Amino acid sequence: MQSELRLRILSGIVLAIVVLAATWLGGLAFRVLAAAIGLLVYYEWSTMTRLAEKDFRANAFGWLSVALVAALVVFAFDELALPVLLGAAVLAIVYALASQGSNWLAGGVAYSGLTVISLAAIRGDTAHGFAAMLFIFAVVWATDILAYFVGRAIGGPKLAPSISPGKTWSGAIGGAISAVIAGTLLHMAFFSLDGLWVPVIALVLSVFSQIGDLFESFIKRRFGVKDSSRLIPGHGGVMDRVDGLVFACFAAFLIALGDAIVSSAANTPAGVILFGP
Repeated sequence: MQSELRLRILSGIVLAIVVLAATWLGGLAFRVLAAAIGLLVYYEWSTMTRLAEKDFRANAFGWLSVALVAALVVFAFDELALPVLLGAAVLAIVYALASQGSNWLAGGVAYSGLTVISLAAIRGDTAHGFAAMLFIFAVVWATDILAYFVGRAIGGPKLAPSISPGKTWSGAIGGAISAVIAGTLLHMAFFSLDGLWVPVIALVLSVFSQIGDLFESFIKRRFGVKDSSRLIPGHGGVMDRVDGLVFACFAAFLIALGDAIVSSAANTPAGVILFGP
């Protein structure tokens, strides 16, 4: 048990260093990290849902689609990445309908591709993007940690017993409150607090983070697996570690995209839209 705990702690430290270093550097380093996460997520998704076993051609299309989106993001063709992803997802749906294939293909392409796009778009190449990513990290990590400890300490009604029996409403509420506090304090470390926008964003992202956790739990339960993979020693798979982060980034990216459309600020980085002073 002690050796397993040491392995878990060591791999956790290494992961944190890599992620925080890439976040600090931004630019190509973070885009490569985002692409790697998205590709590994697709690998785990296709493995868990057994896409490769059921339909090799469909899975090959999935790999090609996610790899193309990842390449566009890495080489900074961001304006093409989202249309390509939407087109690939539509083609995956059409293929599933025409061949009576698995609907998990389209889900995997959309989930993995949007992971790459949203992470890269939020970080961008600006100081605001750096602050935005730290804000999301603070919200997601505070949600995860406090939800666990508050749920253990208080207990009470289960949040979603058929999906994840260990999660409670008390833990979910405790995690959300701590996320609001952590996110607000992080924002105040960079900018002055003006109104309730930041606490509201932190609350929304915390809720989506918990939805992401439940979503992955649903997939694992649906296919009878304990971990998404064994890629990370002591931690399971990449999806096990980024499920909440991914959904929080989805929400932040879509909020920024919607705001950019409404305000005609299409070329404004997502980090600036969400967390600019």
